Amino acid sequence: MAAQPDISTLRDGLRIRRVVTGLWQMADQERDGKAFDLDAAAEALAVYAREGFDTWDMADHYGSAEIVAGRASRLLTQAGETAPVIMTKYCPAPGVMDIGTVRQGVETALERTGLSRIHVMQFHWWQYQSPEWLDALRHLMTLRSEGLIGEIGLTNFDAAHLRMALTHGIEVATNQVCFSLLDRRGAGDMARVAEEFGVGILGFGTLCGGFLSDRWVGQPEPVEIPDWSRMKYKRFVDSAGGWEAFQRLLSVLKSVGDRHGASVSNVASRWVLDQRGVAATIVGARLGENNHSADNARLMGLALDADDHAAITAATDSLTPIPGDCGDEYRKPPFLTASGDLSHHLDALPAVMSVEESPSRPGRKMAKSGSVWEEKAGFSRAIRKGSRILVSGTTATDPHGEAVCAGDAEGQAVYVLDKITGAVTSLGGQIEDVIRTRIYLSNEADWEAVSRVHARYFGEVLPANTMIVAGGLIGPYLVEIEAEAEVE
Repeated sequence: MAAQPDISTLRDGLRIRRVVTGLWQMADQERDGKAFDLDAAAEALAVYAREGFDTWDMADHYGSAEIVAGRASRLLTQAGETAPVIMTKYCPAPGVMDIGTVRQGVETALERTGLSRIHVMQFHWWQYQSPEWLDALRHLMTLRSEGLIGEIGLTNFDAAHLRMALTHGIEVATNQVCFSLLDRRGAGDMARVAEEFGVGILGFGTLCGGFLSDRWVGQPEPVEIPDWSRMKYKRFVDSAGGWEAFQRLLSVLKSVGDRHGASVSNVASRWVLDQRGVAATIVGARLGENNHSADNARLMGLALDADDHAAITAATDSLTPIPGDCGDEYRKPPFLTASGDLSHHLDALPAVMSVEESPSRPGRKMAKSGSVWEEKAGFSRAIRKGSRILVSGTTATDPHGEAVCAGDAEGQAVYVLDKITGAVTSLGGQIEDVIRTRIYLSNEADWEAVSRVHARYFGEVLPANTMIVAGGLIGPYLVEIEAEAEVE
């Protein structure tokens, strides 16, 4: 077996371990006010660093993870040892993302970790039709220039919105997404975009909460699952074809592992690391309960050959693909999360646009995006009368009046359809209610790229559609789209 590199280098030169220690299970360990010794957890985390696993992933909502990581970092530096690489996440509620709001989010992470700089700040956003996410990323660029953060990462972004951020000029180093033998969405469009723009994919859920391990080979399907991690990934097992199909996959992984003197977990992680665009996998740790460093260390000496990959591919081909793109499980059914159905959470999010009653036509509702041109030209972004919603011709113009993704029709189409989705939902409809779209292009050469974007939004809805090459649109825009919906 050829030795494998255990370091990846990100866009600005930051070096991270290819096996990252994930701390999301701390939220479960502290669930319902359970007693948890933070100092003991910090000591346990420092052991990981001493054993070569000194890149740590956490988030603002992973319980006390940031606090524990900060304490462990100080233990190491005070002993004259190498400081770890800290990757955390900023997951704000949708709303205004001004520089003060974003700065407060970063400074909270700095305060909790006790550090002067976060190596990688990863950003999560719940609904793309709320356009403030681009504001947040622009402000993270500013805070990076001030030295408060090193690299900008994303978490649970799909390929289309990752690409859109990049073509809009956001310097994204990583995107953290679910990626495993059960969930192979990251090997599709995500890998293509990551390779094209030099973004490192960080795969989490690689071991499916421990289900992809020797422990579960030949075991009966669990009835009661006590921890959030396995609750979540049992949903992936069920969506991929169920327990029997999962056991067939485990059997193949066990055979491959036995050939190399490796574990099922080693094989599962190695497969993800071998995928294009992948910078690292994230392996969760339950600090104070177990330590799998020795097994993880064997991973870097494992090389899968062509026969191994062929056997694994045959096994995964028999599974049901997880639907959609990366991150969809947090935004639409099927909700493959620890808590299950998130529709109650998404329904509680504020409307994207303000809605007013027409002053001259009772019963007519108007959605306003805040664009200065709506007032100057005398129109609404969308109108609802009865069950019918009409959305005006929409371009990729942000709330500040600036063009998004200049020179990139594909990115502009994504932004436009997000805005149209926001208009329809603000008036009580859903994207599934759209029955007609009209697309106007500046350049005929963009028709295929824009059509692919349209298909991602409406591939199951299949509205009537017209596409026209209109020549030069007003302003620096390559595409304009209008829509009509009928609310059932």
